[in-house]
Amino acid sequence: MSDNKNAGQSSDSQGNGAPQMSRDEAVKTVAGLVKGIKFAMLVSVNDAGHIHSRPMTTQETEFDGDIWFIGAKDSEVVHDVRSRPQVNVSYADTGSNNYVSVHGTAELIEDRAKLDELWSDMYNMYFEGGKEDPNVQLIKINAEGAEYWESGGKVRTLFAFAKNLIPGQRADASELGKNDTVNL
Repeated sequence: MSDNKNAGQSSDSQGNGAPQMSRDEAVKTVAGLVKGIKFAMLVSVNDAGHIHSRPMTTQETEFDGDIWFIGAKDSEVVHDVRSRPQVNVSYADTGSNNYVSVHGTAELIEDRAKLDELWSDMYNMYFEGGKEDPNVQLIKINAEGAEYWESGGKVRTLFAFAKNLIPGQRADASELGKNDTVNL
């Protein structure tokens, strides 16, 4: 977790002067937006300084400020975060038109109890030895902040776009949804 003294504060990028969220409210908001999204893009920086993204399976755990992934010790992502732990995790829910970008610091964790909690049989196709495979690596992202775009649904978005087609009418940015940045 971040020791940032402004943890939980939000900064509405639409300039609406929205009240600032507490850390608990920020975590709850992000948790609600990422819940049920099966895959995320984990972004790291490689040795050459290039940004690299790869899809990772999200875990069936409630977002509490930490994001967990299971990777392979010999993978590029594990090598990247060992050298440069600053990462980004992006989520997209195209059905609801909601998007979340979380930045934080990655840690490589050895914790059998946590592995038992997160493991599913699906991982057996990646690790020949299952949970006992010596190549299994837990990756923990300590979320420090997030930006999100929340549309309010397709109908709301379509209504706002339609309003823009009417001469003399213009949809306000708030009619398209909410964009906010929060510290976690």
